Amino acid sequence: QGLRNHGNTCFMNAVVQCLSNTAPLAEFLALGRYRARGARAEVTHRLAALVRALWTRDYTPQLSAEFKNIVSKHSSQFRGNAQHDALEFLLWLLDRMHEDLGAASPAQQTRVPEEVGGSCRGGHRPWLREGVCARSGTEGAVMSWEGSSLTCPHCLKQSNTFDPFLCISLPIPLRQTRALNVTLVLQCERRRFVRVGLAVPLLGTVAQLREMVAREGCIPPEQLGAAGRGAPLYAFQPPPARRTGTAPPPRLAGCPRSLPASPGAAQPEGQRLLPAAARSSDCLHRGAGGRILLLLCNAAGTGPQLTRFGPPLVLREERGISWEQLQHSILAQLRALLRGEVQAQGTGALFRIRLAGGSTPCAYLSPQDPRPLCHPAVDRALQLSGAGGPPHVKLTVEWDMSTKERLFGNIQEEVVQDAESVQLQQQAHRQQHSCTLDECFQLYTKEEQVPGTL
Repeated sequence: QGLRNHGNTCFMNAVVQCLSNTAPLAEFLALGRYRARGARAEVTHRLAALVRALWTRDYTPQLSAEFKNIVSKHSSQFRGNAQHDALEFLLWLLDRMHEDLGAASPAQQTRVPEEVGGSCRGGHRPWLREGVCARSGTEGAVMSWEGSSLTCPHCLKQSNTFDPFLCISLPIPLRQTRALNVTLVLQCERRRFVRVGLAVPLLGTVAQLREMVAREGCIPPEQLGAAGRGAPLYAFQPPPARRTGTAPPPRLAGCPRSLPASPGAAQPEGQRLLPAAARSSDCLHRGAGGRILLLLCNAAGTGPQLTRFGPPLVLREERGISWEQLQHSILAQLRALLRGEVQAQGTGALFRIRLAGGSTPCAYLSPQDPRPLCHPAVDRALQLSGAGGPPHVKLTVEWDMSTKERLFGNIQEEVVQDAESVQLQQQAHRQQHSCTLDECFQLYTKEEQVPGTL
């Protein structure tokens, strides 16, 4: 049953309705199960009469008007017809009821500490805090005690403290993940590219992301290399390692043995080749042995107009291969995309190769360098490839537009198959997040680590 508005008393009516619909408190008031201190308990008596009338359908506007007058008598704050905050009125009303029932105000209550365990001699910090809510025996109808337990994770000293409270501000569990799509580049001809959907923790780490991608793609995490800081995000499965030794350059079927220079192979303005004085042939301090993992993407255009095309590539090559051999390996990976035959041997260069990801800006490998992958700049890029996954170097293969159109046509980025998880994660994160009151209490009483100093 509704309550009459006596001039901006909506805040008061809302609180009365909430208390009236809280079953234990409504029974406590309506059935007279309380012992009040005579005239001092006017507020509680009027509230009990109003709640009883609501449940017996005997309510009249006079009852709510009398309740408002009694409130105004005992609190100048709520006199008149001004608007007020409902929570502020609720706290005042519960405090007043607590006094009417013969107990001291929670503001006058003293903290009751109880310590368990030995002294924390080492002064260890931080502590583990766990909060619990416990009702007291005679005063629990309105006021309860909140227990807070602190435990040192080193010496296990425990300190329990109980504080009186009238209401608790509960945190609302928010969504802790966001949907993120990752394109897997696999070493499988039948399923080369697949996009998976992940529920990534908002405060997660790259290591956690690597583990999630590995589980989704059934790849051992130590074999997984990642590239990209924004969308789209790629994860590469490297080719299996082979025995070291200089392998013959790959051949493309039906290709002549001469390779014309690209019209755009000249050094562009604002971009520089690695200095001739520091070429790999002058810097081979440990020889050219070993294999190196290369992550490549193809781009066409110049400067800021560069546009990626085709699929990303992952190669494992000998450090000592020549420019011509490296060019052969790249073309061999792209042969399924070529429009026709390519002259795949010779001394020319069809494209430029730029070091990416942490090396000198716009540093290009030189076609005249006998061993371009042995340059010190490549070593620096390997060191900056980051922890987790195998060491690798990111390279951008840059084509001029005319060569790209001649060899590949109007090909764009790779066609990627979406796994079922992509749609599932998108649907799950589009839905409005909801929670129960029990989940709010669970979050409130969850153990947490409290920071501190020695």
